[in-house]
Amino acid sequence: MRLTTLITSLVVWCGVFASTVLAEDIQYISVDFRQEKFVRNNQLAFNYNHDKVRGVNLGGWLVLERKSPASVTLWYGKLGSYADISILAAWITPSFFDPFDIATTGVRDEYTLSRYLGYDETVRLLTSHWETWITFSDLYQIKQWGLNHIRIPIGYWAVAPLPGDPYVQGQLQYLDRAVQWAKQLGLKVWVDLHGAPGSQNGFDNSGQKDKLEWQSVPGYVEHTLLVVEELAYRYGRSELQDTVAGIEVLNEHGYARIRQSNPNTVVVIGDAFQSPQYWNGFMTRPAYHHVLLDFHHYQVFTPGQVAMSEEQHIGQACAAGGDIRGVDKWTVVGEWSGAFTDCAKWLNGYGTGSRYQGENGGGGWVGECGLKTSGRVEQLRAYERDRIRRMIEAQLDAYEQGTGWIFWTWKTQGAPEWDMKNLLEQGVFPRPDDPADRMWPGQCAF
Repeated sequence: MRLTTLITSLVVWCGVFASTVLAEDIQYISVDFRQEKFVRNNQLAFNYNHDKVRGVNLGGWLVLERKSPASVTLWYGKLGSYADISILAAWITPSFFDPFDIATTGVRDEYTLSRYLGYDETVRLLTSHWETWITFSDLYQIKQWGLNHIRIPIGYWAVAPLPGDPYVQGQLQYLDRAVQWAKQLGLKVWVDLHGAPGSQNGFDNSGQKDKLEWQSVPGYVEHTLLVVEELAYRYGRSELQDTVAGIEVLNEHGYARIRQSNPNTVVVIGDAFQSPQYWNGFMTRPAYHHVLLDFHHYQVFTPGQVAMSEEQHIGQACAAGGDIRGVDKWTVVGEWSGAFTDCAKWLNGYGTGSRYQGENGGGGWVGECGLKTSGRVEQLRAYERDRIRRMIEAQLDAYEQGTGWIFWTWKTQGAPEWDMKNLLEQGVFPRPDDPADRMWPGQCAF
């Protein structure tokens, strides 16, 4: 069975998602009817069959990263080889690492930061960050802007550190608090297991950079599954089922583990940078049920992408919507942004320049990054703000051809193409819950 060789980013959603059905295929229509009956009978908090997921990631909070890679490398059974799966988060709070010279301190991720500072100083530093980076005010604003989901990354060490880990704990009490705030406000929460023992990807968004031992060291995968079980037990209990909509895990064994405790939660598989339709026929009924495809879409991580014209970027965004409509699984675009460039500080790694300025990746110079490296949306030139809004509008129209979307990320320390809060405040991100709020209506011709 292909599932036995699948190691990818899974998401377990404690709800039932809408199917974008193919009208000519009665099998998919029948599945949709069965799911609709399931939604009614179980009185789930959010109707994923008919309502759109409109959410935002709370990046840079309970997991620290110095940079955001374009992808992570995991074994993906259907591909028969190693494959890239996008996991963005990072560079969001570069000031956290700026005081530490990497050459003299070795600090470049949360692991080395904790080891360098020691337990007490790390606790002091991180506790201050956890207290202030995301507050009730942030969630209140998220709700007021018309969003309905938040995605919160967390590392395994917050739940069950390994012997000898320098990581500190305390994150769960802030996650607990955010869940209670979300419950009070009527937001749905997606808990994202963002780092595994030994590093599942070798990037700092897993907690430890340039180390890839998760699959090779005995016990690491099982330890991860125990963390998943604990998260499911903590956040999947009945009193939170109206709030915690999903738990993201790291490998296929999570499907069986979750099914042991709940046969009706939805398991979401990552797209591995393949077209969404590539996964048609994979993990389908009757062997598997409630499987959802998590599609990530960015256009800035190759020299060719940053060199595209505005029209080409818009065309790719619209094409993604067409791809989503042809999928035989429920589909949510779990990560995307308003970026035309890779200019955000440390986006490509500490000390690494941008492809946009021809400093990385072997491509030529496209343009000057300017305030897109470290600035505010209101500081951008008018034409830059206009084209970012146009790009966002195209993506909103495209991704709502499926079940919906979750933007990366809520706020940053100066990455204007990625900062949803700042984009909303400046009128560059349209009202999320109003599909009619468009300056470029119908540009995808859906």
